[in-house]
Amino acid sequence: MIDLHTHILPGLDDGPANLDFSLALARAMETAGIGVAAATPHIRSDHAVDPLELGERVESFNARLREEGLDLRVVAGGEVDLDRALTLDDAELDAVCLDRGRFLLVESPHYGVAGSLERGLDELCGRGVRPILAHPERSRVFLADPERLERVIEGGALCSVTAASLAGGFGRGPRRLAARLLRSGVVHDVASDAHDHIFRPPNLLEGFTAMDELLPGISDQAEWFTRIAPEAILEGRDPGPPPRRLGQLSRLRKLTAPLLG
Repeated sequence: MIDLHTHILPGLDDGPANLDFSLALARAMETAGIGVAAATPHIRSDHAVDPLELGERVESFNARLREEGLDLRVVAGGEVDLDRALTLDDAELDAVCLDRGRFLLVESPHYGVAGSLERGLDELCGRGVRPILAHPERSRVFLADPERLERVIEGGALCSVTAASLAGGFGRGPRRLAARLLRSGVVHDVASDAHDHIFRPPNLLEGFTAMDELLPGISDQAEWFTRIAPEAILEGRDPGPPPRRLGQLSRLRKLTAPLLG
């Protein structure tokens, strides 16, 4: 699986405080079946993260993973506050895009915003960057106005929800909104937003298992949200439309299996 939203790098933000905890999180990811993780530290005013240092930090951490005998591969990125994103120069913006591609994980607004959200996302698109909204199901703005979120996604933004939200880890409201988004077919990725191996672990599949209660059959689509779509994003390709009908992906796999041998 591929996890597009993690805070695995040590000592940068509110993720692991030191290398030992980062390595513990990496081991937890391997145990959970994650082979590739995007390091997406917060890029915002309350964390002093230099975007231009992220590539070197990721390379150094990958080298340490190899020394520890871990197969997890980490790619660079950032969870970027929209206002901060609009102040980045081209080199900084490139540095925080996922795997230095043209997809950018944008932190969903926590508090009320007027038209600045849509204008900011449009400005990023104008610079050749495709925004991916991080955990919009947990945003007070979108919880109060789900239709606005759906309009933003229809306008070209992608949507990444947190696996723990599917299991109710952030409360009933985010779980209900995540279910609505999945049912509507506007989710493009499910990520862990892991901060550590204890309190915010990287358990992607547990969320799908729990969501089966509200959306029977959603677990059959887990591969699309955790491997197929995020792989396309890291390769710079549009992931295409999410499966809209439950069980659609498993039926498609059965139909194409004879053709694929």
